[in-house]
Amino acid sequence: MASPHRVHVLSGGAKLVTASMPERLSSSIVVMVGGGSRLEDDRLAGVSHFIEHLFFKGTAKRPSSKEIADAIEGVGGFINASTDKELTAYWTRISSEHTDLGMDVLFDILSNSKLDPADIERERTVILEELKMYQDQPQDLVQNLFEELMFPDHPLGRDIAGTLESVSRITRDDILEWANAMYRMPNVVIGAAGAIDEAQMVEFMRPRLTLPVEANGSIAGLAPAPLESARVLVRRRRTEQAHICLGVRAYSYFHPDRYTIDLLNTVLGEGMSSRLFLNIREKLGLAYDVHSFTQKHRDTGYVGVYLGVDPKKAEEAVNAVMTELRALGDREVLPDELERAKEFTKGRLRLELETTNGVASWLGYQELLLGEINTIEDEVSLIDAVSASDIRRVAGEIMSGPIQMAVVGPFARDAGFRSSIGA
Repeated sequence: MASPHRVHVLSGGAKLVTASMPERLSSSIVVMVGGGSRLEDDRLAGVSHFIEHLFFKGTAKRPSSKEIADAIEGVGGFINASTDKELTAYWTRISSEHTDLGMDVLFDILSNSKLDPADIERERTVILEELKMYQDQPQDLVQNLFEELMFPDHPLGRDIAGTLESVSRITRDDILEWANAMYRMPNVVIGAAGAIDEAQMVEFMRPRLTLPVEANGSIAGLAPAPLESARVLVRRRRTEQAHICLGVRAYSYFHPDRYTIDLLNTVLGEGMSSRLFLNIREKLGLAYDVHSFTQKHRDTGYVGVYLGVDPKKAEEAVNAVMTELRALGDREVLPDELERAKEFTKGRLRLELETTNGVASWLGYQELLLGEINTIEDEVSLIDAVSASDIRRVAGEIMSGPIQMAVVGPFARDAGFRSSIGA
């Protein structure tokens, strides 16, 4: 970051975190709202995502989605939003001379969206089609099935967009009640970065971000129950490839070993010099796409592996992946491998923070979910402090837990897959 960040506490309890980058020609504003899909019960599954869509459909000032889009795109900017399991984010990136316009549009949709009944019914149909689309895409489907196994009977294991049943029955009253509960000033963090005037930005926000100032008294969702055993879930599809996700529970974003998990993941399956790529793809020729990934939540997380493989070679590929997973706990990574993983991780972080949008998102995420903000230098120090013995120890700990595996492909039986993971 070009300069240290600053935290401004706004009236009503919202926070603005800024990083001045005067050499940039753009500015980015990211508004993050605590909550997300993990707080929803089965009846309201998908309501956070539904609201995110609806906020772009019109306000009193900009009555249609076209007018909202035109306001930003008419000056070459970008505007978008996303819903996650623990937050919802709305953002714009715009040339610096139009920063006020970007803020005006964002705060308008957050504070003044109409949530018109006709818009709700039209968008309901759109979201239902979105859910059906994911069902028809095996890469997306297998990821959803994997998370169902990883967090059974828990909102973390459910699609963020909800289910066909829940989206079909959510009412306008449900939407209004949920929006009123979640969209409150104490639940909002705004990240801003670029060629910005911080004092002017604070003054500009005051009359425009008009959400309720009282906290809603809601509590964080319950943690998922421990996993008792290894499980395999096969969804039979006539696909040319088998799509497989397997993995184990790991750590939250508060855990002291979270940086060790990140480096373990890099060694295992990030990039073309990772073990999975070199051994599963390059050496054995079993898969075109094979990689690992992590997910961290407030109180849990996981390490997972995805591979797309010829169905005839699926069990062989799974066994090869299991060999790589176990190897991480059996012996320490080599010094040059650890150094590469550290430089890869630090380099990706620095590249992510090259853009104003990357910096604004980085600041908002840390303040909202972690409650404190690390600088790049802090992060680099924590990454560099991880040792080869740390990776081996953590790999041994997480691999002692039950493996979960989801498979989408032309399979009538799952015995071979269960044998591979000890299910």
